[in-house]
Amino acid sequence: MDDIRNLAKEGQALLEQARNESSGRSSVSLVHVDRQRAVLMGLTAGSGLSPHEAPPAATLQCVTGHVRLYLTDGATEDGTTEWLLEDGDIVPIPQARHGVDTISDSVILLTVSL
Repeated sequence: MDDIRNLAKEGQALLEQARNESSGRSSVSLVHVDRQRAVLMGLTAGSGLSPHEAPPAATLQCVTGHVRLYLTDGATEDGTTEWLLEDGDIVPIPQARHGVDTISDSVILLTVSL
C-alpha cells in the first residue's frame, strides 16, 4: 500500500474539478483513521466555507493561493479574529465558530484530531 500523497499534484487536480462545480469546491479525504482526518480541498476564489463549529483540534494549511480564516463569535484571548494565509502557511484553528474565505483560487489542507 502506498501511503504517500502529493499535495501539489492532487491539489491542482481538485482545483480543476472545483472550477467545473457550481459550488466552486472539490475535496478528497487523504487520511481517514480512528482519531484523525486530513482533507485536501480545491476552492475557487469566493467559494470558501460557511461558518461552522470547530472540531476538538484542527489545523488549516494553505497549500497554494490566498485564504482568510475568520471567527464569527468574538475573538481569541489575544484579540485576533482573522488570519490571512498564503502558499505554505499553516495555523491552528481556534475552538470557536469560524469560516474560510478564498481570496484567490486555493488549495487547502484541513487536518482534524478527534
